[in-house]
Amino acid sequence: MQLPADNGEAATRARMQQRFPELRESPPNDTAQRAITATQGLLQGVRDDLCHIELDMRGVSDFHQRIYAIARRIPPGQTRTYGEIARELGDKGLSRAVGQAMGLNPFAPVVPCHRVLAAGNKPGGFSAGGGALTKLRMLGIEDARPNGMASLF
Repeated sequence: MQLPADNGEAATRARMQQRFPELRESPPNDTAQRAITATQGLLQGVRDDLCHIELDMRGVSDFHQRIYAIARRIPPGQTRTYGEIARELGDKGLSRAVGQAMGLNPFAPVVPCHRVLAAGNKPGGFSAGGGALTKLRMLGIEDARPNGMASLF
């Protein structure tokens, strides 16, 4: 299964250069290559929670780090809602803030924001190329069944 394309390789390079101007493109080291291989496996249906991938959280607020840690505990094939994560944080009223954190997630799909749904297990938004359709396709790859519904793909 193929996910909707981003805006292409050139656009990805430009976005990365803007985000990390101090870095220069080079072949991945062994650690990065293992992360790439595991992420590609996930997108091909391998059940891997990617929790073995270490993330550099510099520049990520403590609040978002807490949200991302909760999201990383959601196993492939399962989902949670923004409200459920907000309750785990101690305040159901934080649901919108959880959604905003998911939208700003710089580590997708290692931090699996695609497994976090809106109220009623609706897809909600998704900031990756293809929007909610990509989110649903990723859940389909993982054979997730929010509300027991069968995959559309």
